[in-house]
Amino acid sequence: MSSTMNKPHAITCKAAVAWGPGEPLVIEEVQVSPPQPQEIRIKVVSTSLCRSDLTAWETQVIIFLALLAFCLLKDWPGTDTGSFPTMRPFCFKQAIFPRIFGHEASGIVESVGAGVTEFIEGDHVLTVFIGECQTCKHCRSVKSNTCEVLGLERRGVMHSDQQTRFSIKGKPVYHYCAVSSFSEYTVVHSGCAVKVSSVAPLDKICLLSCGLAAGLGAAWNVADISKGSTVVIFGLGTVGLSVAQGAKIRGACRIIGVDTNPEKSEKAKVFGITEFLNPNDCNEPIQQVIKRITDGGADYSFECIGDTGMITTALQSCCDGWGLTVTLGVPKVKPEVAAHYGLFLSGRTLKGTLFGRWKPKSDLPSLLDMYSKKEIMIDEFITHDLQFGDINKAFNLMKEGKCLRCVIHMPN
Repeated sequence: MSSTMNKPHAITCKAAVAWGPGEPLVIEEVQVSPPQPQEIRIKVVSTSLCRSDLTAWETQVIIFLALLAFCLLKDWPGTDTGSFPTMRPFCFKQAIFPRIFGHEASGIVESVGAGVTEFIEGDHVLTVFIGECQTCKHCRSVKSNTCEVLGLERRGVMHSDQQTRFSIKGKPVYHYCAVSSFSEYTVVHSGCAVKVSSVAPLDKICLLSCGLAAGLGAAWNVADISKGSTVVIFGLGTVGLSVAQGAKIRGACRIIGVDTNPEKSEKAKVFGITEFLNPNDCNEPIQQVIKRITDGGADYSFECIGDTGMITTALQSCCDGWGLTVTLGVPKVKPEVAAHYGLFLSGRTLKGTLFGRWKPKSDLPSLLDMYSKKEIMIDEFITHDLQFGDINKAFNLMKEGKCLRCVIHMPN
């Protein structure tokens, strides 16, 4: 058989396509191009819905309306677009649609592109939204996981050539985080995949692709929680509860969970929460409650909501001298952080993190090993198992706060 015969060809398959901001996803037939050099094409087995998928899908609405308003404003009598130099380039920018969301996924390598030596057809893999080239300055440093080559992709294209691998009737369909797992097949850079054991349950470990690993990493790699400490966590979704799990394993004596959903009170105890506070039930600001019950503030606080206003609250909930706040949430609006400088003069520290500072290829195997030894919980985060055709139900469940993780099972 000639080498030409062995080359992978385009695949037609089903994908959940977002055609517009905030619109329900539509199951469509899409064409998936062959993997290009240093890329692999994956048959997706399981994919879970992460809140950042929901945030990006909803935020597109906000961005679209904001851009529309500004474009109208520029034509208003007496308005000079030169008065808004930083906005001018965005006046004619279109939202990234149609688009395929999804980035927490597991699957099987279907084909490999030129130059790929790490993977072969049939390998089981996890996808990751930030890669590890293993050669850039950040990949070589123990202080960072923000790969300069395969960092977070925001433009809806592949890292290598700034093109898409999806199309419908010849027209491009854009990616999300260079993964796009809400498709039966997807193409990712080989640096954005991690090989896993063929016996690992793909319908469980897909959660390690983002939220669960991010929470554990924030507790261990970023905060480095010490034994006997007091921890407060704002937001008890998958990320927040993963922080709680990490804090419990590290031996924290008090792990205070803060959430406005009272239904999370009992469920959170499974993951290590020792006390639950609902701000709606308090007669004083929540930070004052925390400082009062912890004798001056927590040792560590974590913002897992995606609300920059809560970052200040989290800082104020920490103690003077050594209080550390870690922010993990992705905000929908108002990305700027504002805090009184006195909070920092008093010795508090604010840190941000992406993916819990894990280097995907180097570090995720250790988490998989911990899971296989039952040292960390994954199954307990899965509240719903859904078929691919019910993907919009998963979005609704997350919007309504009725799930932690919905695992979506792709057709065989």
